[in-house]
Amino acid sequence: MNVIAARNIKLFFRDRRNVVMSFMSVFIIFGLYILFLGDTLKSGLSDMPGVGFILDSWVMAGILAVTSVTATLGALGIMVEDRTQNILKDFKAAPIKRYDLVGGYLLSAFTIGLLLSLVTFVLAEIYIVLQGGEWLPFAAWIKVIGLILLSVLSSSSIVFFITSLLNSRNSFSTAGTIIGTLIGFLTGIYIPIGSLPEPVQWMIKLFPVSHAGALIRSVMVEQPMQASFTGASTEMVQQFKLEMGVAFQYGSTISSTALSIGVLLGTTVLFYLLSIMVVSKKAR
Repeated sequence: MNVIAARNIKLFFRDRRNVVMSFMSVFIIFGLYILFLGDTLKSGLSDMPGVGFILDSWVMAGILAVTSVTATLGALGIMVEDRTQNILKDFKAAPIKRYDLVGGYLLSAFTIGLLLSLVTFVLAEIYIVLQGGEWLPFAAWIKVIGLILLSVLSSSSIVFFITSLLNSRNSFSTAGTIIGTLIGFLTGIYIPIGSLPEPVQWMIKLFPVSHAGALIRSVMVEQPMQASFTGASTEMVQQFKLEMGVAFQYGSTISSTALSIGVLLGTTVLFYLLSIMVVSKKAR
């Protein structure tokens, strides 16, 4: 398993184009935020002190959730390439146990997703500070890193399931384009969830990666919100969190940290089991 994982990691980082493409959705979201999304969002909150610090932290948290998907997708492109070039058949003919082979692809995807997400986190913090914000406290760094790990774990299970269904470069490229296009909307980055129609809000609330974004946002915006909402009522703070997707509301119930963590863990187990079923069926 470790040998297969190490081989996949080397292949991924050797191909610079693959690394860049894994960040493409992040570049697009960041570019849109710099060019006009940031000004649009800030204009709606112009009377709020420290609005720049809050929004920078908010969008960077969303980008971290997106990276957990796009990075693992890029990493699992190696599995599709191996399948199209019949390298997988060579592996299956070799004295390699099936679970070691599958585990190698999963481990490499998780490792690559985690590494790229951590790099993105550091760059995001540098950007926030350069824009006039503050570094996260050490305890918050630890929390965000833990949430990134959970986010990558969940995202890699979803992406592995999708990738296990693909048999060609064209199908993988199409899936990557669709995911890259929709991921910004499904994580509520382009438009805050509170500004969207109810059916679209429910799509976001049911999308597992959105829960990763909400968890990371809850940590990253905590510090700027303390300064911006000094003296504000609890209701006002809660309304802001719901509007910006820091928390989700299901009827009269507000999502909790435990609920979002449960969604991510449940997603991980569900999609890994589905992936094993698909891979086992194809192996017959």
